[in-house]
Amino acid sequence: MSPTRPANRPDAPHGATRRLTTAQALIAFLARQYTERDGRRQRLISATWGIFGHGNVAGIGQALLEAGHAGSPTASTASAGPGSAPRIPTAPGHRMPFLQGRNEQAMVHAAVGYARQSGRLSAHAVTTSIGPGATNLVTGAALATVNRLPVLLLPGDTFATRPADPVLQQLEVPYAGDVSVNDCLRPVSRYFDRITRPEALIPAALQAMRVLADPVETGAVTLALPQDVQAEAYDWPEEFFAERDWHVRRPAPDTAELEAAVRAIRSARRPLIVAGGGVRHSAAEETLAAFTAATRIPVASTQAGKGALRHDHPADVGGIGHTGTATADELARTADLVIGVGTRFTDFTTASGTLFSNPAVRFLHLNIAAADAHKLAARPLVADARAGLEALTAALAGRGYRVDPAYETEYAGAKEAWEEKVEASFATPVPTARPTQTQVLGLLDALVTEDDILINAAGSLPGDLHRLWRTRSRDQYHVEYGYSCMGYEIPAAIGVLLAEAARGARSRGHRPVWALVGDGTYLMNPTETVTAVQENLPLKLVILQNHGYASIGGLSEAVGAERFGTAYRHRDADGGFTGPPLPVDLAANAASLGMRVLRAATVDELGKALAEARDAEGPTCVYVETETPDTVSGPPPAQAWWDVPVAETASRPAAARAREEYDRQAASRRRHL
Repeated sequence: MSPTRPANRPDAPHGATRRLTTAQALIAFLARQYTERDGRRQRLISATWGIFGHGNVAGIGQALLEAGHAGSPTASTASAGPGSAPRIPTAPGHRMPFLQGRNEQAMVHAAVGYARQSGRLSAHAVTTSIGPGATNLVTGAALATVNRLPVLLLPGDTFATRPADPVLQQLEVPYAGDVSVNDCLRPVSRYFDRITRPEALIPAALQAMRVLADPVETGAVTLALPQDVQAEAYDWPEEFFAERDWHVRRPAPDTAELEAAVRAIRSARRPLIVAGGGVRHSAAEETLAAFTAATRIPVASTQAGKGALRHDHPADVGGIGHTGTATADELARTADLVIGVGTRFTDFTTASGTLFSNPAVRFLHLNIAAADAHKLAARPLVADARAGLEALTAALAGRGYRVDPAYETEYAGAKEAWEEKVEASFATPVPTARPTQTQVLGLLDALVTEDDILINAAGSLPGDLHRLWRTRSRDQYHVEYGYSCMGYEIPAAIGVLLAEAARGARSRGHRPVWALVGDGTYLMNPTETVTAVQENLPLKLVILQNHGYASIGGLSEAVGAERFGTAYRHRDADGGFTGPPLPVDLAANAASLGMRVLRAATVDELGKALAEARDAEGPTCVYVETETPDTVSGPPPAQAWWDVPVAETASRPAAARAREEYDRQAASRRRHL
C-alpha cells in the first residue's frame, strides 16, 4: 500500500533536514499520518498511551513533552476535578495527545477498543519501558492480531551500543546477543522491527504504517526502541515529515470468481449467510441488508458479526455455532450453500466441524483475505465485503434469484419460536428475588436504545449475549471473542468512549457504553477504572458477582472435571474449595478506585440502578450478586457442540461419562474437502 500526499502540500526543499532525536522524529512522523477511505480522511495515530520508566522516559516521554504534546492546556485530558465534564483529548494540527494508563496490557486493550470503534481507520500507539513493561504488552498484542485490529506498540529496549552488559531488566541469552524480551512480541505482531540506528527508523516507520492501514495485514505492529537510540540525534530529511495519506482499499472481486459465485447461489435451495467481523470493518451493513432484501437469504452472525443486521430484520436469524440460536444452527445443519462474509470460521462458528452436516453442503467465502476465503475448501470470492456484496447484488439482479417462499416462511417461524425462549430467559416474575445473569441482560434489554454499546469478552456472558441479545445498531454489540481475553472490557470501554468523543457523537460527545464483567474478569484487570475516573469518562461498569469462574465451572462439569478449581471459596476440610464464598467486596474495591457505586440486591433494585447509571455523567459501577439458574429460568442450553477433549482414561465416574458423550459428539465431526 503506497501513501499519497495531498496536492496542496508541497514537498520540502530537496536536501533540507531537521535535527531531532529518534523519539522526537517518530512522534513528529506519527502525527502526520492519515488514512483515507471513501473520501473520508482522519489521523491514523490519533493519541499515544504510555507508562514511563527508564527505558522510554527520556526518549518517547521527552519527545511528547518537547513538542508540547503533553502537559499543555490544549492537549491535556485531565478533568478539572470530580464532577466536571470530561476533557477528551483531540489532535489539532500535528499534536499527539497523551493518555496515561495503569497497566500495559490494559493500554493495548483500550487502543484495540478505540480501533474497532473507529472502523480500523484510526488507531492509538502504546509506549512502555523495557522489561516487564514491554512483556506486559504481549497479551494485548495477541488480542489485536487475532482480531485484526490495528495498534502500534513502542516498547523500550536495551542499549543498542551496549555500554554495560547487562543493564537493568535485560534478559541475558547466552547464545544470542541481539535478543531481548521484546522478541516475545514477534509472533503476535504483524510487523516487528528493532530500531538499532536512527536512520533505520525511516523504512521501518513507513512499513509500520503500511501494515496498520492494510485491511488484510493489520494487527499489532511493534517498533522496539533501544533506549539509547531513542535519545540519539540525527539529521532527518524533511520529506520524512510530510503528511501522508494511506488509502484503505476496497478491492472488487475477480470477474471469474464473481461469475462462479453467482452460479453457486442460483443453484442453492437452502443457502445461509454467515456474517463475520469483516462486514463491520467494511461498513457493509446496509449493503448486506440490500442483498438479503433481493434474495431473502437468511443471515446468521458470528460474535464479531453480530449487529450486521438489526435483531428485528426479517432475515436475521441470530448467532451461529456453539453459542448460537436454535434457528441459525438448524438452518446451518440443512444448508446446501454456506456464504461466509468476512468471517474466519473458527471452531465456535463451525461447532468444531460438526455443524454443517448436510452431505451436499458447499461453501462460498467472500473475504478480503485470500487465506480466509479458501477455508473449508470454499469457492473463494476475494474482495472487500461491501464491494463484493454490491457486485453480487448487481450480478443477481437481472437473473431473478430469490429463495423459495417456503424456506422464508420456515426460518421466520423458527425465529419467532426462538424469541419466545429469549422472553422466557429475560422474564423477571419476582421483583424481590436476586436476578440471574440472563435476567440482568433482560433488564438491560428493556433499558437501552440503539445509542448504547455493550462490551464483553470472556466467561459465560459471551454465550448468553450471542444467543439472546437483541442488537439494535451496527456497533452496539462489542464482544471480543477472537482471543476471549479476561480483563479486556473496562479498558476497551474507555477506548470506545474516546473514539465516540473523537467522532462527536451526541451533543456532549458520548454514547452510553457498558462494560459487563464477572467477578473473575474484574479481579484480572480493574486498574483502568482509575483512568476512567481521571478523565471523568461516563463508563457504565456492571459487575456480576457469582463467586468464581462460572463459565469454566460449567465447562469443567461437562467434561468430567467436576468444577475443580473454579469457585472462589474457602478451602474445606479435605483441602478442596467448597467452603463458604470468599468475603470479597468488589463494590468496595471499585469505590476505592474512585467510581460511584450502586449496589443492587434484587431485580427491582437492579432495574433502578441500571437506569440511574445510564443517565450518570461520570464513571458509575452497578454491582449485583447473581442467582444461579438452577431453580429459575436460565439461558437455553448450547445448540451445537464444542470440542474440548475429555480424558480418555479416568477413575472418576464423571469423567468416564463425559468421555462417552465426547466420543458420541466427535463421531459427527467432518472435514469439508
